[in-house]
Amino acid sequence: MSGRDWSLLVLLSVLWGGSFFFVGVARPELPAMSLVWLRVALAAATLGLAFAAAGVRMPRGQAAWRAFAGMAVLNNLVPFCLIAWAQGFLASGLASILNATTPIFTVLVAHALTPDERLTPAKGIGVLAGFAGVAVLVGPAALSGLGAAGPEFAILGACLSYAFAGIFGRRFRRMGIAPEAGALGQVACSTVLLLPLVLVIDQPWTLAMPATEVWAAVLGLAVVSTALAYVVYFRLLASAGATNLLLVTFLIPVTAILLGTVFLGEVLLPRHVAGMALIAVGLAAIDGRVMRVLRPA
Repeated sequence: MSGRDWSLLVLLSVLWGGSFFFVGVARPELPAMSLVWLRVALAAATLGLAFAAAGVRMPRGQAAWRAFAGMAVLNNLVPFCLIAWAQGFLASGLASILNATTPIFTVLVAHALTPDERLTPAKGIGVLAGFAGVAVLVGPAALSGLGAAGPEFAILGACLSYAFAGIFGRRFRRMGIAPEAGALGQVACSTVLLLPLVLVIDQPWTLAMPATEVWAAVLGLAVVSTALAYVVYFRLLASAGATNLLLVTFLIPVTAILLGTVFLGEVLLPRHVAGMALIAVGLAAIDGRVMRVLRPA
């Protein structure tokens, strides 16, 4: 990776890590679905204007838009709503640590659903270490039933959905769909699909007007942590590759924890730090770079 790639990687980790902070600010005053709808709707508007100015052409065929709709459900609607709901009960730093298990679930889903990404011994060690970290993070609440650990399991469910989205999204290259078009297509479909649920469940016209800082957090979540993050993501994907993008999962909790500690007064318990360390070991084993460096010549 070049110096520019590393700079983009750090920038992407800040943008995505900031999403947990923005949700932590907005969630007390906005229901989860309304917050997610504002996120994808404003992101779709931002990307639409930017890509129209750049001359990005969107596909017109039904097959492409069916794929966008599937990606919207797996990569936006399910994980965004689960994480936003869970952050009504969890600190943003803890939520970001649990979210870092996404590559661990991706290894298992890819092994089950693809012929070319099989589970190796090193990846198996990484999966075991990662789930050990999750067990330490959740702690005794896991023994009390789903209700006590519901928010933690909700984020793990979001990670599983992200894993399926990663496999599902492989079809876009085969279909000849540009990455920028895929980004705009999925947030546009998310906006349309989620609107009826927001109107029926949240009834936004009955909600009190959010404070100014909440609107600022919503704009930050949509424009900075979604629209801009997608642009950086696809540029980094083109220059550094998907494997190097995995490194961002190490860095996202750093930003989320710093923002949550400084601005939201959140505190992580020792078991949270221990769980994060185990997850980091698992990610390192899955990534393979550290093991290749330590392996004798």
